[in-house]
Amino acid sequence: MASIAIDSLLQNPTLSFRPEAKVLLKQSRSLNCSRDRKLLFSRGACFCSFKPCRKIHVVEASSTDTAVIDTFDTSSSDDVLYKETFPVKRIEKVEGKIFIRLDQSKDQRNWQLTVGCSLPGKWILHWGVSYVGDSGSEWDQPPKDMRPPGSVAIRDYAIETPLKKQSKGDMFHELKIDFSPSSAIAAIHFVLKDEENGACYQHKGRDFKVPLVDYLENDGNMLGAKRGFGIWPGALGQLSNILLKAEASHANSQSGSSKSKDSKNQNRRVEGFYEEQPIVKEVYIGNLVSVAVRKSPDRTKNLLYLETDIPGDVVVHWGVCRDDAKTWEIAAAPYPPETAVFKNKALRTLLQPKGTGNGSRALFTLDEELVGFLFVLKLDVNTWLKFKGNDFYIPLYGAISESGTASEEASSKAYTDGIINEIRNLVSGLSSEKSQKTKTKEAQESILQEIEKLAAEAYSIFRGSVPYSEEAVLETEAPKPAVKISPGTGTGFEILCQGFNWESHKSGRWYMELKEKASEIYSLGFTVIWLPPPTESVSPEGYMPKDLYNLNSRYGTVDELKGLVKSFHEVGLNVLGDAVLNHRCASFQNQNGVWNIFGGRLNWDDRAVVGDDPHFQGRGNKSNGDNFHAAPNIDHSQEFVRKDIKEWLCWLREEIGYDGWRLDFVRGFWGGYVKDYLDASEPYFAVGEYWDSLSYTYGDMDHNQDAHRQRIVDWINATNGTAGAFDVTTKGILHSALERCEYWRLSDGKGKPPGVVGWWPSRAITFIENHDTGSTQGHWRFPGGKEMQGYAYILTHPGTPAVFYDHIFSHYQSEIAALISLRNRNKIHCRSTVKIVKAERDVYAAIIDEKVAMKIGPGYYEPLSEPKRWSSALEGRDYKVWEAL
Repeated sequence: MASIAIDSLLQNPTLSFRPEAKVLLKQSRSLNCSRDRKLLFSRGACFCSFKPCRKIHVVEASSTDTAVIDTFDTSSSDDVLYKETFPVKRIEKVEGKIFIRLDQSKDQRNWQLTVGCSLPGKWILHWGVSYVGDSGSEWDQPPKDMRPPGSVAIRDYAIETPLKKQSKGDMFHELKIDFSPSSAIAAIHFVLKDEENGACYQHKGRDFKVPLVDYLENDGNMLGAKRGFGIWPGALGQLSNILLKAEASHANSQSGSSKSKDSKNQNRRVEGFYEEQPIVKEVYIGNLVSVAVRKSPDRTKNLLYLETDIPGDVVVHWGVCRDDAKTWEIAAAPYPPETAVFKNKALRTLLQPKGTGNGSRALFTLDEELVGFLFVLKLDVNTWLKFKGNDFYIPLYGAISESGTASEEASSKAYTDGIINEIRNLVSGLSSEKSQKTKTKEAQESILQEIEKLAAEAYSIFRGSVPYSEEAVLETEAPKPAVKISPGTGTGFEILCQGFNWESHKSGRWYMELKEKASEIYSLGFTVIWLPPPTESVSPEGYMPKDLYNLNSRYGTVDELKGLVKSFHEVGLNVLGDAVLNHRCASFQNQNGVWNIFGGRLNWDDRAVVGDDPHFQGRGNKSNGDNFHAAPNIDHSQEFVRKDIKEWLCWLREEIGYDGWRLDFVRGFWGGYVKDYLDASEPYFAVGEYWDSLSYTYGDMDHNQDAHRQRIVDWINATNGTAGAFDVTTKGILHSALERCEYWRLSDGKGKPPGVVGWWPSRAITFIENHDTGSTQGHWRFPGGKEMQGYAYILTHPGTPAVFYDHIFSHYQSEIAALISLRNRNKIHCRSTVKIVKAERDVYAAIIDEKVAMKIGPGYYEPLSEPKRWSSALEGRDYKVWEAL
């Protein structure tokens, strides 16, 4: 079950869904409860079920506390030291059904496929067809006369059509698709999508498949395998199936002699069916948590009263602290009823039912010298309620200032280290003999100017008088540099297009298809395009390379690749090659039958394989990164390996014309080797994929993601700043902010962007989706329906934004193009300054370079009319952007 987070707001929460539920529940009052919270929906009906709980030993409670709780009055403010009500949003698992019915339409001439869902949501059917004679699993778009109203084409292979409610107030959604039984369609394929949370629902892990002919092989995802259909579910449906089968049998015996001998016609038989498939969805439920503190009657203690309307058993995991460090301690007795000590570090109290039966509560008696009360709420093993990613903190006297010195020092150190490394890299590049011979005087002067700016900024950070921003010392009107000032990082004005998705290889002519779009991609405002891996590969997508010098791949031939790169150069686009350097697939087995001997021009032996991966028995040194276990991991510490890779990269630059690199899985080897490769190949632009998990506590994403972005910054530092990195931190935080309506996450403890873009924006490549996270893989799909909020963020903010191919060539294209145009005409660049003016529960707003204002989220924001005047530039679903007049 997903975790829950909250906002400290005083108004009542709005529930995303609150069904009328019939609760079949006898509450258990044991402390260590384990609940499986599920709501069961079937056309509007709702049921709850909870697992029984086991009891554990609890410490003795004070009878005095038990009596006082009923007399605790929070309505009078005279003696109340603290009072706060927190709206909370938790997630419940909801069970329902997907209904699929195939039967004849009312006119008895055509057939009709009906797909329905019993759960609340914004349901979309993502669907396509396959035709008689098709091979493989590819979809095609259905004929236009088959598409219901409201359908939207998704590139050239699918349609998306919204499901609609049968009547106002009804929870059931359905869609009807009419088709002729004499058409050449062999099957209808679909996936059900919920735009509220971006989830896709499949059948046994694969697409739903409705056969319209009876000769298709059942590959595990076929519906209607048991022929016959029912008009109604349940017993009535079974009866209708029996009747229909009897009628079909009689009809067959009557017309058996008149059947056509044509096998194709025999295979065109369409039979109806009715099926139900289970579906589980997570929905938000709103509740309240209230806390009040006042003095005890004898004025010697503090009494803290906590109550909530969360149903069922709620455990408070709590402690106290004596100073601003907020170090947890176990409080002295007395304790509320059903309190237990947890690992000598905290206490756990099961809240007691309120007299009204609605919710639960507890009263805590605390010593007067204590500074604060800390707690989290535990609903089950995996579900905890926290406050903005941190523990609840209730001050027991006055206002307690937030502690954050250590994290601020770490943030400042990481940032200034980045500046120092950047200066060091620029100085070394300027002073080298090779640089002095090849760089023009203009370029050398530009480098010196860059060093001066960075040095001035570093001084201002140490002095503490300038805001924490990479371009605080630059003028607002930053001119676009005429020359490259740092290897591998471009001019600062790049906008990156990812030129493929996970399915692009399937046509076998991707290079040719992309070549036709070169002018269109450039006209949208992109400056750089990233192409898929070019080498021969065991996997068709290219990420399991074999012979590095064989550039005939599933995407096209080497000549087609050269022609594509040339076309991009002609229209003004720079081209990045996808270089997979961490691992390589072998061509031969060793004497033990292990695949670790390589073929082709780079015919390495097992010395090129790291020695600590047992799967491939390499004789190289131990890996200096994380191993990728699907293929032999290359030992980059070997001199002959580095020499060959440098030669190969230089050959690609010269032979194909690549301008730079996207580096795959750079977690697998030291960033210092990357610097060696980039120094040799001298790319215009380079970006590494350093992807690992963000920080979570109790299953909920932490507000502070400094540790995560620090690992990415460390890798960039290891390359000496010669490459940027994808800002995975920003993507992850955007996920939580948009999914949970927690836009406060988009500001860190210093009021700056919380990802890599907040620390080292000139090396942060921001993105919301790529071929791994989205496309048909969907490993970490961006919240559905909120993609344009993500692009409104990254295309107005510093860093180098990257846009995914599937979004460019979709109904989002015009909005993305408008944002790119706005970025370009306002000269927003990788080091632009950001002033966050609002980061609250339902809205985030910022002003960039004092030229662009933006907001995302359903909440309200308008930029102040003084001292600048603003004009609305563009807006869409939950986002808006303004330009200064």
